[in-house]
Amino acid sequence: MTSTESFTVTQAATSKIDQCDFENLKFGKTFTDHMLICDYIDGEWQKAEIKPYAPFQIEPSSMVFHYGQAIFEGMKAFKDEADDVWLFRPEENFKRFNKSAVRMQMPEVPEEVFLEGLKKLTNLDKAWVKRGNGSSLYIRPFMIANSSAIVASPSSDFRFMIILSPVRAYYSGEVKVMIAEHFSRAANGGIGAAKAAGNYAAQFYPTRLAKEKGYDQIIWTDDATHTKLEESGTMNVFFILNGILVTAPVSERILDGVTRKSIIDIAKREGITVEERPITVTELLESFKNGSLTEIFGTGTAAVISPIAGFAYQEVYNELIKPEESIAQKLKARLTNLQNKLEEDTFGWTVKI
Repeated sequence: MTSTESFTVTQAATSKIDQCDFENLKFGKTFTDHMLICDYIDGEWQKAEIKPYAPFQIEPSSMVFHYGQAIFEGMKAFKDEADDVWLFRPEENFKRFNKSAVRMQMPEVPEEVFLEGLKKLTNLDKAWVKRGNGSSLYIRPFMIANSSAIVASPSSDFRFMIILSPVRAYYSGEVKVMIAEHFSRAANGGIGAAKAAGNYAAQFYPTRLAKEKGYDQIIWTDDATHTKLEESGTMNVFFILNGILVTAPVSERILDGVTRKSIIDIAKREGITVEERPITVTELLESFKNGSLTEIFGTGTAAVISPIAGFAYQEVYNELIKPEESIAQKLKARLTNLQNKLEEDTFGWTVKI
């Protein structure tokens, strides 16, 4: 065991890494040797602890189970050809995590616990980060309400944790989507812009209905009129219209994705015109019919860029013709090259562990 002013580190006696088949990983099912825990008690953050990954005890009356105060982030670490490990834009995840915390009436996590903690944890388990485009270490910071009470009020105690999972691609190949006509992901005044656990739970049922009809995901529409396109499943969504990259502007209904903003900046650097503006179902259908719609794709930390083969609306499926030169694939290559240090990071987005 080692100890510093802010952290206690207890290393696992043995590693599980030899039991891991890195070529056949199921996304989010395998976890590394260590985890980080930091509790918030009586209005103060306690000393953070990095310890062997293991279950922990929690009271049945813990408020996270009853009132849903739970938030998380998703980020990745990559290993370059020199075996150095790099994070991708961790400050953006840190800022968004605390933005979610404020909206969910939870304490903001100190920078030294979040950023320095994940660096220490990732460095400790850096052997789990494998080289090669498509391989990465998924980092899951999260926080839960931990007061023991069944009273409908904000919790006073919380637990912040970080766990790590070696991963490969989240989606393989293209996906088919269905445009939502009834269900909504979020509403004005709600928690759509927060990375709150309940946002994802609420999607499971309508997504299941879409899968029963043969689709992989849903393109969500606005809650008031169901005429404006917003997100696709758990991803931000982009459209190529007349060679222009179009995506809905972030709002209190739409998550401010780190991959989303990175793709926008890369596209601008590549000379691609970008428009952040509302796009309606009617515009999408008309663009499909007249041929100006050439690509749709989703972006996210887990998915990176996921091409969308086609979309259904009012039971009619519209298959896109694959372009000879895909803008989505070009942008994905640029992004993953930056993340894997295969080209110079002129943006200053990568942070060495």
